[in-house]
Amino acid sequence: MVEGLKGKDIVGIDVSKLLNLLNRALADEWLAYYQYWIGAKIAVGPMRNAVASELSQHASEELGHAELLVGRILKLGGTPILDPRDWYELTNCGYEPPTDPSVVRILEQNIKGERCAIKVYNELAEFVKDKDVITYNMAVKILEDEVEHEFELQSLLEDIRKSKA
Repeated sequence: MVEGLKGKDIVGIDVSKLLNLLNRALADEWLAYYQYWIGAKIAVGPMRNAVASELSQHASEELGHAELLVGRILKLGGTPILDPRDWYELTNCGYEPPTDPSVVRILEQNIKGERCAIKVYNELAEFVKDKDVITYNMAVKILEDEVEHEFELQSLLEDIRKSKA
């Protein structure tokens, strides 16, 4: 269902390519959501409660990003990923199962994921800049969140490492 054909007409780029990029970002968000959510449940070690709290908050924010992406995909006349098995095929950032539940390792994995997300949303913003203001604003908003996530996780990791010294 397309909400307003004029909204799609004003996009000055190949909409099918944009939809592919948005679905790839959507795959990343679902995998990031799960990685944060499960990490919060299994994390062990120093500052476990602070880490779990931060991971749970980030999981919620990644789910919010997924909602933004789905909304944009639908407004552009596309279909969001319908089968979770496709997440692995489309992901930019991949998924590394947290087989080591230590807070340090979980934080390292999530920092790596955030760095990838920063790259993805920066590239998406550059792709749509001056061609699709709505997607651009959404990408910049998500990019801001991902930069903040990386900072928060890095700060937690540094605090843990300092407490061990």
